[in-house]
Amino acid sequence: MKVSIIGGGGLVGSCAAFALQAGRIVREIALLDVNADLCAGQALDVLHGTSSMADQIVSSGGYELIPSSDCICITAGLRRKPDESRLDLINRNVDLFQNILGEVAKAGVKPSATILVVSNPVDVLTYLAADRLDLPISQVLGLGTQLDTIRFRSLIAAKLKAPPTQVNALILGEHGDSMVPIWSSAAIGGLPLEKLPGWSPNLASEIFTRTKGSGAEVIKLKGGAGFAVGVAIADVIHAMALDSHKILPVSSVQTGCYGIRNVALSVPTTVACAGVVATHEIELWPKEVQALKTSGNTLRQTIDTVAKRVGLTKLK
Repeated sequence: MKVSIIGGGGLVGSCAAFALQAGRIVREIALLDVNADLCAGQALDVLHGTSSMADQIVSSGGYELIPSSDCICITAGLRRKPDESRLDLINRNVDLFQNILGEVAKAGVKPSATILVVSNPVDVLTYLAADRLDLPISQVLGLGTQLDTIRFRSLIAAKLKAPPTQVNALILGEHGDSMVPIWSSAAIGGLPLEKLPGWSPNLASEIFTRTKGSGAEVIKLKGGAGFAVGVAIADVIHAMALDSHKILPVSSVQTGCYGIRNVALSVPTTVACAGVVATHEIELWPKEVQALKTSGNTLRQTIDTVAKRVGLTKLK
């Protein structure tokens, strides 16, 4: 698989490239960025590690790399300020994102290619990409709450002093303020959290509050998130590269899951070579279902605002 990362010169794009290199699964990693020198430097730095990591091809360039790409990962975007919600980015990032989509379309995309949107606000931009590009909507994914989910699991593990890889917990809905923690199925090694010593509703609230604010916390401390985002991106791309049919909380245009339609948000999604293979309605508490629908309605209002501003051609 050839993966092209648009925004590969930046923190998120370069961390994604390194995570893909460390994963030793994809065959080719190509970096594109408006800052060509920075992009070339990032690609060269990754290239220097190939002899110890994996037999991969690493390159940098422009949109001429797109037609031969199997997965196009878009990470380019303006950085969120510490006191700014992801949805506040919409007016600052939509124009930039539309320009990128225009260049991608002009370059030409393989009919079988998948698009992975990482730029924020990711759910709104995933919906825009599904509308603008001449691909089935199943081939357009957003990173969605995959990042929130791995943050959530790591924080649960830290509080309960448990192995992080044994934590099974999900965040669904918007990658943003209306995200929904799914406590109903959260477990460690198959054991429900409420059965574990030290668990309490107050601890649950504390963990979710920190999860929800993790992006702003990292931005305040170091200027921007990179490593965990790169890992989350690799999780999704590896599921496509291996055609593993892995179930991940990624964003896609919904067509009826939990009664939600015509909005992009994260639900349990089978991800394979073709992109979104299926979405799943796992059993949730009624209040979780309602919160998920509320999240969809929140995003729908933003999408309607975007539609009035830029127009939509394929999706209604």
